[in-house]
Amino acid sequence: MGILKRVKTIFTADLHEVLDKMENPLVMMNQHMRELEGQVSEAQKALAQQLYLENRYAQLVADAEALVAKRGRQAELAVSRNEEDVARLALKEKILQEEKLQNYQAQLAAIKNQTTTLQGQIVKMSEKYQELEYKKLNLLSRAHAAKAVRQSQESLSAFDPSSAVNGFAKVESYVQKLEAEAAASTQFYRLTTGNNTVTLNDDLQEKVNQELEKLKIIE
Repeated sequence: MGILKRVKTIFTADLHEVLDKMENPLVMMNQHMRELEGQVSEAQKALAQQLYLENRYAQLVADAEALVAKRGRQAELAVSRNEEDVARLALKEKILQEEKLQNYQAQLAAIKNQTTTLQGQIVKMSEKYQELEYKKLNLLSRAHAAKAVRQSQESLSAFDPSSAVNGFAKVESYVQKLEAEAAASTQFYRLTTGNNTVTLNDDLQEKVNQELEKLKIIE
């Protein structure tokens, strides 16, 4: 039961953390920016595909135009040689290619319009993304500054110097006690050292007097 309870507690804590992040506007802002970045990337991929199609149809138009011109020259040459059947085949192919050419040209024009529209959309998206990126940095800076001020104010409101003052007072009392003990020890040392000196001087003086008396007797 203890393990299950611990697992439940950990799961609940992780779930709350996830929910807090989901509700955090700063986290959501970063998520929005990632989504916009993804949209810009997808638009750029679409533009690359559009440009490919545009180049492809431009080549089809160029090829069709070249073939129409070629079949026209072949038909003219066949007529000049009185080769009517050959001229008919060339003209038939020419007409078919002209129809294809018109279709290719129409598709190419539509693709170009789509490309122009898509390019305009990407420019607007990029400009908006850059604008929001700058705004995001500004908001993050303001949020960090506000947090710092709030934490500073909370620290000041929770600041209680009384315990520190009491602690310093105890240290000062202890130091004063040590100083008093040191002073008493010094004074005691001086007193005891002075008495011994006096005692030693008296003994020495007595010995000097005795020796002096001995000398007087000898004389």
